[in-house]
Amino acid sequence: MKVQELHNVPGKLCLSQEHKSDTVEDEMEMATVRHRPEALELLEAQSKFTKKELQILYRGFKNECPSGVVNEETFKEIYSQFFPQGDSTTYAHFLFNAFDTDHNGSVSFEDFVMGLSILLRGTVQEKLNWAFNLYDINKDGYITKEEMLDIMKAIYDMMGKCTYPVLKEDAPRQHVETFFQDENIMRSMQLFENVI
Repeated sequence: MKVQELHNVPGKLCLSQEHKSDTVEDEMEMATVRHRPEALELLEAQSKFTKKELQILYRGFKNECPSGVVNEETFKEIYSQFFPQGDSTTYAHFLFNAFDTDHNGSVSFEDFVMGLSILLRGTVQEKLNWAFNLYDINKDGYITKEEMLDIMKAIYDMMGKCTYPVLKEDAPRQHVETFFQDENIMRSMQLFENVI
């Protein structure tokens, strides 16, 4: 079967063929662009996971994302299963952007593994850097009150309205205001003096 030309259709990469495929499955296989991860040995060297752990992670990732990459909508759907009592859409959007380090609109297995490696087994500094990147929504190197408020609102939305005790409407803003008081910032910085 010869491939004549490559067509770029919004959201897809399509192959035009001289002969039609024998089955629907063949057509879908040809039309789907599959991402193959780097060798597990390389990921093992770059992350803090063993080869066996990477194999288990990869099986789970492929089960949820057969194409080898996950887009934002799929990420949101998966994440919503963990927080059925609330609306995790906005927080999942911020989290997706933190995992999508090259900002190409998709999270590959490599992106996923490197983020997970930091979150689960990274140093305090690595975890702080990752969290800072999550909260720095516009990626300008600063976390503003507005950015932190957006994240806090997203977290409170994700927790749902059925929390006990019932949260007040202005709880996210109060949380941010408390954090941004000078005294609290200085106390927070002193906690990290010995680890930075």
